[in-house]
Amino acid sequence: MSANTLRFRMMVLFCSIVSVMLAASYLVFFGLLAHEIPAQLNRQLLETGRPLIADISAEPDARDIARLDIPGEFFELLDSTGQVLQQSKNLAAPIHLKQVDPAVMHPTFQVADLGEGQSVRVALIPFRQANRPRFLAVAIPMLGTNRVLDSFGRIVLFLFPISLLLTAGISALYVGRSLAPIAALTQHAALMAERVTHRQEFWEPLPVISPHDELGRLAETFNRLFRGVDSAVGQLRQFVTDASHELRTPIAVLHGETELLLSKPRSAEEYRKTLSVLDDEFKKLARIVDGLFTLSMADAGQLQLLREPLYINEVLEEACALVSSRAGKRNIGIVRELDCEVPYNGDEAFLHQLFLIFLDNAIKYSPNDTEVCVTLEQRDGTIRICFKDHGIGISANHLAFIFERFYRAGSSASGDSHSGGLGLAIAQAIARAQGGTIDCRSTLGIGSSFTVVLPLTSGREGDVTHSPKQKLILR
Repeated sequence: MSANTLRFRMMVLFCSIVSVMLAASYLVFFGLLAHEIPAQLNRQLLETGRPLIADISAEPDARDIARLDIPGEFFELLDSTGQVLQQSKNLAAPIHLKQVDPAVMHPTFQVADLGEGQSVRVALIPFRQANRPRFLAVAIPMLGTNRVLDSFGRIVLFLFPISLLLTAGISALYVGRSLAPIAALTQHAALMAERVTHRQEFWEPLPVISPHDELGRLAETFNRLFRGVDSAVGQLRQFVTDASHELRTPIAVLHGETELLLSKPRSAEEYRKTLSVLDDEFKKLARIVDGLFTLSMADAGQLQLLREPLYINEVLEEACALVSSRAGKRNIGIVRELDCEVPYNGDEAFLHQLFLIFLDNAIKYSPNDTEVCVTLEQRDGTIRICFKDHGIGISANHLAFIFERFYRAGSSASGDSHSGGLGLAIAQAIARAQGGTIDCRSTLGIGSSFTVVLPLTSGREGDVTHSPKQKLILR
């Protein structure tokens, strides 16, 4: 494991903190043990000495201390100067006590020596015998106490390095698992970079080990980011591919017509026809460029829409009037069914463009001698504008993709002549910018129905003006 890795630094930090805490804990435990053991011995000494003091005080001339021979317990009776008056039988020599202070009125404790290196814990208990000051010295060996402290110290010296090793192992495992999402994140980021560089088509979501902690939420956030980047890159590539394909045809026509025109002198009629072809192709290019610009503004969230009062039915009438001549050439009737005048606040130019897209598509893909029905109604707080044709229809397999840019689905696709394969994508962008949606229903070989649903907003008068139902057919 490299010393420069985050995992190593976290493990060292974790082990350092734990080692300090362990050392402090062992020291505290040792201090408490070293304090508690003498305290327990002191209590034991006092409990042992109290009944003896009661007997000695009651019988001043008795020699009870001299008759005592209790294993592991030693006794001495001292006067105020520290002179030994009596001692238990198991004492071969007096206990080597520190100087006795006759003014002391409460028990004192000390460590003394019995000889031959044997240490004892001694309690000097002052009392009065026949109105004379006396001291009872009660002693017990400290060998067991020292052994307990020594054993604890050896155990600590043994457990401390083992604890550090276990801590290092556990911290390495825990830190490794905690950093696993970051390692996977790095790997997936590198995979995404390689995919973008080599144009690969493979990406998997980042595994989320624990979705409720910070790293889990970070992984989920990067998953959403990667998913968005993956989608954006795919859409961008597809868009560039389709746009270049769409632009190639009019450019090729312009190039061919120009070369043909310049190959030799032409008559005025031939020049006129060629210039007419060039004009049509330039218009097609202009529509594609305008559509791309509109969609780019919509993608950036900068599609500027005006909010001005208008009547939806008037905008529909103007759009129908514009396409009536084109429909009349194929004897296609435009049937408008309006049951009310609908005030609305919106952008008239974009609404006009939105309606023209569906009217152009309906006329383009409808057979001769048929009708295109345009209806306007209000329902459940929305405005619904429906464009229904009796054309070739759209296969169910393609309905989910018809609003994609430059999407083609063979003869059943609802492409459009108005914007060079961008019409439905533009229509969807305009509808969404107005806060609305577009619903499409189609049956192959029978026809299609596109319904624009806009949220109802207040008009110039804040209400709806009803008028007698109209059914107008333009040919």
